[in-house]
Amino acid sequence: MNILILGSGGREHSLAWAVKQNPKCDRLIVAPGNAGIAQIAELADIDILDGDVVASFAEENAIDFVIVGPEAPLAAGVADTLRAAGLAVFGPSQKAAQLEASKAFTKAICDAANAPTAAYARFTDAAPARDYVTAQGAPIVIKADGLAAGKGVIVAMDMDTALAAIDDMFDGEYGDAGAEVVIEEFMEGEEASFFLLVDGETVLPIGTAQDHKRAFDGDKGPNTGGMGAYSPAPVLSDEIADKALNEIIKPTMAVMAAQGMPYQGVLYAGLMIKDGQPRLVEYNARFGDPECQVLMMRLGAQALDLMLACADGRLSEKTVNWADDHALTVVMAADGYPGSYEKGSVINGLDALPETSFEMCFHAGTKEVDGDITAIGGRVLNVTARGATLAEAHANAYAMVDQIEWPEGFNRTDIGWRAL
Repeated sequence: MNILILGSGGREHSLAWAVKQNPKCDRLIVAPGNAGIAQIAELADIDILDGDVVASFAEENAIDFVIVGPEAPLAAGVADTLRAAGLAVFGPSQKAAQLEASKAFTKAICDAANAPTAAYARFTDAAPARDYVTAQGAPIVIKADGLAAGKGVIVAMDMDTALAAIDDMFDGEYGDAGAEVVIEEFMEGEEASFFLLVDGETVLPIGTAQDHKRAFDGDKGPNTGGMGAYSPAPVLSDEIADKALNEIIKPTMAVMAAQGMPYQGVLYAGLMIKDGQPRLVEYNARFGDPECQVLMMRLGAQALDLMLACADGRLSEKTVNWADDHALTVVMAADGYPGSYEKGSVINGLDALPETSFEMCFHAGTKEVDGDITAIGGRVLNVTARGATLAEAHANAYAMVDQIEWPEGFNRTDIGWRAL
């Protein structure tokens, strides 16, 4: 079959890598892709936020299945346009994708589902928001309601930070995403990610992971899109995962279906776990990045079969076959990230890296220029490895990092420290 993946990051490289291993895949196109994806798939330069453009491209190229990687096309309703054109699609509808696109929407759904989550309040003006924070005190969490590329959440440990975050959001720091602000109680505990496939009715857990949001070792520095991840997440035991499934996920999906917007695609639940009890931090309507990289490394070729079953409403027939192992990914980012950074530096040593089902370097912000791989983004590479233990996966991944010559980049050296 002919398959089209939308996106250009490390998440999409890992999806393409897994899909390519499945014999069902005859032709693979990724739009727009990156320099690493170009080594295993065709690239297409199209506007992935325009559903009509994507649908026309899919028709011209006899595409059988479309996998939507990032959140922006989902929020723009691209999956709806593709389904209306008769295509099989992996990704939720625009209405269902509001679980990620609007924090306020998610809070209302959680209220209806009685799903345990943080207490909250919603604001459209700075003054009442400042009054609320002053009354509540710190620590407290300030969230831009809309999509902000993973950066619209400020965990404020003091009042000055909280008030500044409110001002920044209402002053346009995050564009339209900050026109409405959700302020939540600060939840203590250990955070983990729970990934599930949903076909509108059946909910199938497909894995757990933990990522590292802070830029520097010891979980210090500014929040980022993620500096590394590992799977499985030890804190998400089978017992806690079952609680999350039955108390949070399934009730949420039931409310979504009852309100006429059944969910179909991957559901990423960020959970805070304390004293054995999970509470919802947030939902995302796509695979996490870099969590997807460790999940795909462990799932391999079966990922395509699972995504097809999800799109076709056949998840009840499927089970997930896990290897009894671990995977870990280290993000290599451009100096200055998540702030300003230079583009165009050359990365050497990539050709010598292993490319196996146990070791892969997934590209994110890369471009080939005159035969060189250059950095064009903030997060640039995802160096990923499996091992029988987390310690072995950690050692294998960092051995690969050591082979990469990129003076203009940096990475954390302690990915997985909490579990190790």
